Amino acid sequence: MEQAQNPLGTQPIGRLLVRLAIPTVIAQLINVLYNIVDRIYIGNIPEIGAMALTGLGITFPILMIVSAFAAFVGMGAAPLASMRMGAGKDKEAEQILGASTLLLLILSVVLTVVILIFKVPLLYLFGASDNIIGYADDYITIYLLGTVFVMLALGLNAFISAQGFATTAMISVLIGAVCNIILDPVFIFLFDMGVRGAALATILSQAISAVWIVLFLVGRRTRLRIRWENLRLPPRLIGSILALGISPFVMQSTESLINIVLNRGLQDYGGDLYVGTLAIMTSLLQFVTLPGQGISQGAQPIISYNFGAGKPDRAKQAFRLLLRVVFSFTTISCLLLVFFPSVFARVFTSDAELLGLTSEMMPIYFAGIWAFGLQLSCQITFLSLGQAKISLFLALLRKVFLLIPLAIILPRFFGVIGIYWAEPIADMTSAFTAVGLFLATRNRIFIQKK
Repeated sequence: MEQAQNPLGTQPIGRLLVRLAIPTVIAQLINVLYNIVDRIYIGNIPEIGAMALTGLGITFPILMIVSAFAAFVGMGAAPLASMRMGAGKDKEAEQILGASTLLLLILSVVLTVVILIFKVPLLYLFGASDNIIGYADDYITIYLLGTVFVMLALGLNAFISAQGFATTAMISVLIGAVCNIILDPVFIFLFDMGVRGAALATILSQAISAVWIVLFLVGRRTRLRIRWENLRLPPRLIGSILALGISPFVMQSTESLINIVLNRGLQDYGGDLYVGTLAIMTSLLQFVTLPGQGISQGAQPIISYNFGAGKPDRAKQAFRLLLRVVFSFTTISCLLLVFFPSVFARVFTSDAELLGLTSEMMPIYFAGIWAFGLQLSCQITFLSLGQAKISLFLALLRKVFLLIPLAIILPRFFGVIGIYWAEPIADMTSAFTAVGLFLATRNRIFIQKK
């Protein structure tokens, strides 16, 4: 009876996607603010803004590593919990939530200790120069002290979305983002703390968000609760979580690796100014990719639940709608960034030299981002159906097999501009491959449960 009445299995797909995706997209857009509002404020600090912004950009790989481990657990476990709920097995879904909570706590402690020990050599490895290492070190030292809040906020919020509480998940992110926007100018300018103030504002905001999420997941409104007896790590359950979580982990951790390769190449072939352009463009890239991921996360519980409930036609319908919406969004974003680059670059810097170079390179860097919507839709659908191996391959294809080699090889022949061209070539090639794989396997995968 509970399964039959669940709106994920009964309401019209379009209405469901709107109800789940819009709050999730808003949450993702708000989540972008965590990463870029610091850059906007810091980039506009008088006299040192350009160098401080470049130094902050060097810390991006570490921020992405922390987020990747949160996704490893949260996005690996949330689809499993959705499928268990679709099959009417709420007790097993709660065991998944408990194991994920404990795993997030353990990983946050390990990451904090390891990265703090090796932070300075890592920052130099990521492309820092003597001119910017101080800014990068100041920011990341304080940020790492709040790793546990970042991990809990990102990892556990996926379980709120997986239950259909998309608005609550949005509010969870909104609370932290609003706090960050308010605290940033206070610590950066009023207390004159510079990049250290930006880091302090960020972790305090994440702490508030994490407390809100935990309180919700132990309260009465949630269908799945964090319970003491479920804070265990059963090997078979952990294996299932990690097997499915490897794909989103690779997507985000390789984003860190890509940033390292691009920063090193831009430093070697261009210098600090070119590294500064990447700090701006990766921020804008998040405005394109994260809302697309938000729409996909809104579709994920619909696809997973209906697949688990033996309703493949509804799962297919959700995929088709997901594809149309995400592809339209990435195409429109591509046109805006290619034809109006200076408008977006000016938000981050008033330095004339950095602004000019960023405006020149941005149309190249974003030329293929329209195709990202195709890959993302196919990849999240494979993930939602439990096809971890195919989803992992697609995650590796764009970044590890294409973008990184291209970013290393192309500048040897074309100079620094070759690094910017690597992005659109990888985007389009991986998108067409994802579509081909989906067309070749969709019938077999969708009828498997039926």
